[in-house]
Formats: sequence, structure tokens, C-alpha cells
Amino acid sequence: MVQIPNTPPPASPAPRSVPTSADVARLAGVSRATVSYVLNNTSAVRISEPTRRRVHEAAEELGYVPHAAARTLRAGHSRMVLMPAPAVPVGPLYGQFINELQWALGRLDYTVVQHGSVGLHGDEAARAWAELRPVAVLVPGIGLGPEGVAVLKRAGARAVVTVGPARVEGAHALLMDHGSVGHCAGSHLHARGRRRIGVVVPQEPGLEAFSRPRLDGVRRALYGTDASVAELPLAFDERAAAELAARWRELGLDAVFAYNDEYAMLLMCALQDEGIRIPDDTAVVGADDLMIGRLLRPRLSTVHIELPSGRDLADLVDRAVRDPDATPEAHRVLGASVVARDSS
Repeated sequence: MVQIPNTPPPASPAPRSVPTSADVARLAGVSRATVSYVLNNTSAVRISEPTRRRVHEAAEELGYVPHAAARTLRAGHSRMVLMPAPAVPVGPLYGQFINELQWALGRLDYTVVQHGSVGLHGDEAARAWAELRPVAVLVPGIGLGPEGVAVLKRAGARAVVTVGPARVEGAHALLMDHGSVGHCAGSHLHARGRRRIGVVVPQEPGLEAFSRPRLDGVRRALYGTDASVAELPLAFDERAAAELAARWRELGLDAVFAYNDEYAMLLMCALQDEGIRIPDDTAVVGADDLMIGRLLRPRLSTVHIELPSGRDLADLVDRAVRDPDATPEAHRVLGASVVARDSS
């Protein structure tokens, strides 16, 4: 019988200690207070550029990063700006705006965090956001009420900014009137001699806050004229577009405002497959002015939408954080204008 000697298992490597600000201070040859001033971008204390460079080089060499929770305790608030993740699909226009906003807030030393709160809405979602103790919250769409704003402020949020069609008590507001988008499209089609105008209303849940005002905007533009408006529910898939296109001749429509460029492209291709000539039989207008719409044939007419710049919104957040007792501001920020191309 062969006996196998008991050999101890190989020793695990000792865990590496987490570098501290004291380690950075020793390597850079400065005080811990100087490290704190440099890495927290404190403007109240003047630090020479060579010293700043030594501190940053030492921190990078050691792999040191400031502890966010400790910094929050020292300052009494975080530098986190929380943005709830969109509950509906967002297009390239909104994505570009968010990227610009994140960059601008980063330049002001804020950290942007997108928070997914699936199944939570309104004031209930606000309580989940408050657990993270953000210094500011940017709330797209609608649903947040005064109680939710109060919950966030009691948890330390110095600024709550809503982005939507209406104001909420206690919050700063960026007011976006999507009715103006539909109004531009309806006025343009009527001026081009179209009198039986369809308006696509997406069936995807969550888009009602944008689609209903756009439909109402078309109706306002055509009120008192000899034109009629037909509401066209449409899911964003090829089969639904083909089924709508198959009924097009019996609908008797000579124009369509298709909510945005993506729905416009989907429907326009389905109409062409049915032998509907664009724009001879039916004019088509989208919205968002996406580059791909210019590559279609015929080129897609659209409503160009002016969103607020990310830099301007970042400045608003920063002002509100610095002066949390200031009266909440409201700004109308959405501009709309028609870009007429071949499809209308």
C-alpha cells in the first residue's frame, strides 16, 4: 500500500493592501491635506501645478482613487448626479444629448450615474433614488410628484430637475412642448396642399408622453381648415407597417406625419412595397432629422428638434447645487422647425 504524504495546499497570495491617501502623500512628498485638495479639485486652496502633477502621478502609480462615501461624509453631500434609466427606447438624438450632458457634468467634477428602477414609478421610484444620496437628480418624462421631490431633498439632493411637458412643485423644470413638433409637421403638409393627413401614434408603452402631444399639435395646426386628421396606431415592426400599408388606399390619406424619422422610414418602405408613390400619392414627414433619413430615396422630410445643450443643463444643475434654497426655475427648451426634402 502506497501512502501519499499529506502536503499542505499552496498558500494563497496575501491580499494586497488598499492604497490610502497617506501612501499617496508619502510618495508625492506632500501632506494628506494637499492630496485631498488636489484629488477633490478644491478651489478654495491654491496648489501649484507641479505639486498637482506629483500628486496625480503618485495616485496613478499606486492605483489610488478617493473613497466616494468618505468624501460624502466630509462634504455633507455627494457629487453624484443620478439619472433614472429611460423606461422606453431612446433614439440617437436623445442619446447624443445624454452623452454631451455627462461630459459637461464630468467637467464640473460631478459623477453621473444612470439608475435602473424596473417596475418603480413616480414617488415610489424617488424613494429608491434617495437611498443613493445623490446631490442632484435629473428626471426625464413625467410621473414624479411634489412628494417625491420632497423625499429626494430630505435625503440630501440639492437639486431636482424634471425634463418634460409640465412643472412639478419644488423642482427646476426643462419644459419640452412636443406639440410644437406636430404643429410644424401639420402646417408644412397643409401648405403643400395635403388635406387628408394621417398621424402615426406608436403603440410601444411609455411613448404616450411624446406621441399624444405631437398628435394634438397636428390637430391644432389644422383646426379651422379644410383638412382632416386620422390617428394611426402603429407598432415598430415590419409586419405592422405592412398591414397598415395594405389598407392605405382605402384610408384615402394623401400625407402622413410618422411621429419620428424611424417610424417614417419603416412606414415609407412599406408604402413603397405596396406601390404607393412618395410623395406623389402620399407625402411623408418624420422628426429628429437623423442622418439616415437623408440617405433614403426620396430623401425624408423631417422636423428638426433643438434640445438644450448638455453644457447649459450642466450649468443649471451646478447653480442649483450651489444654491439649493433658490426659487426653482423653469425653462422652455425645445425648438422645432421643418426641414423640407423630397418626401413631402
